Amino acid sequence: MSAPLEHDLLVDRRRLKRRLLGWRVAAVLLAAAALFAVFGTRLETREHLVRFSVEGTIGDDHRITEAIAKAARDPSVRGMILSIDSPGGTVAGGEGLHAALGRFRERKPLVAVMRGTAASAAYMIALPAERIFARESTVTGSIGVILQSFNVSGLLDMLGVQPEMLTSGPLKGVPSPFRPLTPEGRAALETVLRDLHGQFVSMVAAGRSLPREQVEMLADGRIYTGKQALDLKLVDAIGGEPEARTWLAGAHDIPADLRVRDLDPRDTVERALGVSVHMLMKSLISEWLAIDGPQAVWQLPR
Repeated sequence: MSAPLEHDLLVDRRRLKRRLLGWRVAAVLLAAAALFAVFGTRLETREHLVRFSVEGTIGDDHRITEAIAKAARDPSVRGMILSIDSPGGTVAGGEGLHAALGRFRERKPLVAVMRGTAASAAYMIALPAERIFARESTVTGSIGVILQSFNVSGLLDMLGVQPEMLTSGPLKGVPSPFRPLTPEGRAALETVLRDLHGQFVSMVAAGRSLPREQVEMLADGRIYTGKQALDLKLVDAIGGEPEARTWLAGAHDIPADLRVRDLDPRDTVERALGVSVHMLMKSLISEWLAIDGPQAVWQLPR
C-alpha cells in the first residue's frame, strides 16, 4: 500500500512544481513590464530623435500613424529620421503614411534616408521629408500604380467546374479570377488607375517642387538608381544616416550625437516582452492575398 501512496505524492509534487513555475514566470514578466513602464518612460522624456524604419510591404496600419502623431506632440522629440528599405505597398497605405508624415513635418524636422530600395509607395512616403538622402545604388522611383488579378476560367473549364456569380451590376466583382475581363471592366479599371496615378504624380510634384509636366515624363513606372534620382531632382543628396544627422545639425541645430530612439507602435507590455501580436499576425497572413487592391509597389521581374 505504501508504493501507490508514494507515487501519488510524487505526482502531486510535480504538478505543484509546474504550477509554481508558471506563476513565477508570469510574475517575472509582469515585473519586467512594470520596470520598463517606469524607467522606459523616464528615458523617453529626454530630448531625442526618433527613427521610423519602414521595411517590407507597406500597408495601412493605424497604430503606426498614431505613433507618428504622438511623436509630433511629444516635446522631447526634436525630429525624425525616416529610414526606408521597401519596394512599396498598397496605395492606401502609402497615402496614409504620406499624410501622417506630412503632419509631422509641419511641426518638426523630417529627413528621409533611402537604403537598398525605396520604390513606388516607399518613394511616396519620403516626399514629405524636408531633405531626402539616397545611396548611389538605391533602387527608387517606380512612380506608378498596378492593379493585378489572374484568370483561371480556362483551368476551371478543363476541370468541369462552373463558378456562379450573382452581382448587382455588370462591373461588380471586377476583376474576378473566375471570368475573363470584359472591355467594359478593363476600361473602368483603367479609369481608376489613371486617377490613382494622377494623385501620385501630384504628390511628387508638390513634394519635390517640380513642374507636373516634368514629373509626368518621369512617372512611367521605371526605376532609377539613387545617382539617377539625384540628377532628376527626385532626391536631394547622396548619403545615409550619418549625412542626415550632419544635415539636421546644420539646418536645425540638432546635435549630431543626440540620442535616437526607434519609433515603436507597440504598447508597453508588448515592448517589455519583445513581441507584438499584431505584427505576428500580419507576418502570418500575407498581404498579397488581396488580389483586387491597387498597389504602388515595385515588383522584381520573374
